[in-house]
Amino acid sequence: MRSFLGLGSNLGDRLGHLQAGVSSLAGADGVEVVAVSSVYRTEPVGGPEQPEFLNAVVAVSTTLEPRELLALAKRIEGERDRQREERWGPRTLDVDILLYGDININKPGLEIPHPRLVERRFALEPLLEVEPGAVLPDGMPLVDLLERLADDSRVQLDTELRIEF
Repeated sequence: MRSFLGLGSNLGDRLGHLQAGVSSLAGADGVEVVAVSSVYRTEPVGGPEQPEFLNAVVAVSTTLEPRELLALAKRIEGERDRQREERWGPRTLDVDILLYGDININKPGLEIPHPRLVERRFALEPLLEVEPGAVLPDGMPLVDLLERLADDSRVQLDTELRIEF
C-alpha cells in the first residue's frame, strides 16, 4: 500500500531528527521508502511560541496495516526522545500518517487521512512535491485544496538541506 508520512522537527538537530526518521522507516520490516520531499522551513501553526520547523514528506510502500504503521511512527518518535507535554508544542520529531492508499479511517487514536492535512500548507506542499497527483480518498485533488487554502503561514523550500534515503 502506498502511504505518505509527514515529518517535522523544531528542537535540537532538526535535520538530524528528520534524517533519522527516514532512515528508521527505510530500515523497518514491511516498509520501503519510495521518495522523500525536499526540506521545508516552516513557521509553527497553533500552539505556544516556539522555534521554526523543518518539515518533509516521505512516500512509502508498505505491507503494514494502518495501526502497525502508526505504532512504527510512534516508536520512531520515541527513538528521537519525542516528549508529548503540550498539544502542538515543540518536538524533536513528529511522524504523522497523512494518507494510506485510498482508505478512510476514523477510529479512536487513528484518523486517516490526517484530520488537519487539508488545513496545513506545511504538509500539503511537500506531499504534492513527491506525489503531484495526490488525491484524498474521495477523489478530491490535493492541489485544488492547496490553491484554496486559508493557511498563509510561511513555508519555504530550503535548497541547501537534503535528506538521504
